[in-house]
Amino acid sequence: MAAHPILSVEGISLSFGGLTVLSEVSFKVNPGEIFAIIGPNGAGKTSILNCIGGFYRPSAGRILFEGDDITRTSPDRRAARGLARTFQNIALFRGMTVLDNIKLGAHAHLKTGLASALMYWGPAHREEMALRERMEQEVIDFLEIEPIRKQAVGSLAYGLQKRVELARALAMEPKVLLMDEPVAGMNAEETEDMARFVLDIKEERDITIVLIEHDMNVIMDISDRVMVVNFGQKIAEGTPDQVQRHPEVIKAYLGEKKG
Repeated sequence: MAAHPILSVEGISLSFGGLTVLSEVSFKVNPGEIFAIIGPNGAGKTSILNCIGGFYRPSAGRILFEGDDITRTSPDRRAARGLARTFQNIALFRGMTVLDNIKLGAHAHLKTGLASALMYWGPAHREEMALRERMEQEVIDFLEIEPIRKQAVGSLAYGLQKRVELARALAMEPKVLLMDEPVAGMNAEETEDMARFVLDIKEERDITIVLIEHDMNVIMDISDRVMVVNFGQKIAEGTPDQVQRHPEVIKAYLGEKKG
């Protein structure tokens, strides 16, 4: 019997003024898979992630997470439930250390309230220390960034900054990780490393991944299923091989031959 989808997007539409960005887009993501969203520039890919993450509210349709309607749930509550996000443009605090940036991701799961922290310094302190230890032992080790954990993020090479942002997202202990162009701007070695980490996140940490990416080699190598959008509409969905051969996808990427 097939597992219930962990994430369902049902007929979402999105408009800004008179411009239609998304038009009745639907898809389901199964637990433990890597689901890729591809399409030409301006196709609406990032807008889909923004709707899932709660940064945009669709004008129609709904979004279900583990069977619950989260269409009107705030981004922070979605994060606390297990939705994490990395961004196309790195969104880190450049003056803070790697470790401090990563710790920010875990704060959604801190159980010590403000009043408790003020009145009982001991429990709050112990929880903070336990958090620090877990981050060092698990996330930092997992992404192989132990040597740079005390460095300021702004001093790091671009590829390492992208890895730190991924670490911060993993510190949220997500059930679903949304990734917006994880290998954009990377060289060949950095791209290979990031693709390996994405696969390891799925296989070793049992995290479902929804990603946008322009590097088609990466998409075809690591994705379980792929959805293609163009002009805000879904035009194809299937395995990487199926999608690669789909006539509408070929048309969207290569253009229609004239004559």
